[in-house]
Amino acid sequence: MPRAGLDHDTVVAAAATIADAEGLDAVTLSRVAAELGVKSPSLYNHVAGREGLLRGIALLGLSELAAALRDAAVGRSGDDALLAASQAYRAYVIAHPGRYAAGAITAPSPDDQPLQQAASTVLDLLTAILRSWNLSPDDTIHALRAIRASVHGFTTLETSGGFGLKQDTDESFHRLILALAAGFRGR
Repeated sequence: MPRAGLDHDTVVAAAATIADAEGLDAVTLSRVAAELGVKSPSLYNHVAGREGLLRGIALLGLSELAAALRDAAVGRSGDDALLAASQAYRAYVIAHPGRYAAGAITAPSPDDQPLQQAASTVLDLLTAILRSWNLSPDDTIHALRAIRASVHGFTTLETSGGFGLKQDTDESFHRLILALAAGFRGR
């Protein structure tokens, strides 16, 4: 019988907290069980093993990232929307590196429709922002890749200490995103 108060969302939330603090490699059934004060086998009532934990973290992360992007971009357009959404994206990656790594870096399996949908929601929000530039469908794909690569690359360098010079990283990020926007206008 499942422990009272323990459910799928609680188990995934505990795993996501571990992933953010210690990395995805630290997410194991035994580590999550210890965090929740239960034995590892009891987690199987709520998740399908370690893969279920990682999938749950991915779904949670993508859902939270989509909400952050949506909240940042609402009521904005063009450069302003792109800048606000990119800043929210960067803030999410910095605050939740484990959740981000679980779901937003690699494309989900075509067989996993819920994960596909969660990833599509993030891309759909970014695509909506890109409509301001009237890009062709192919150019939109290239622009999506540029945004994701820019935010990912910048935050990866930032969080790993790759920016050792004294200039303000917020200003550097701001300029990066505005350069992307200028490039989109040039298409």
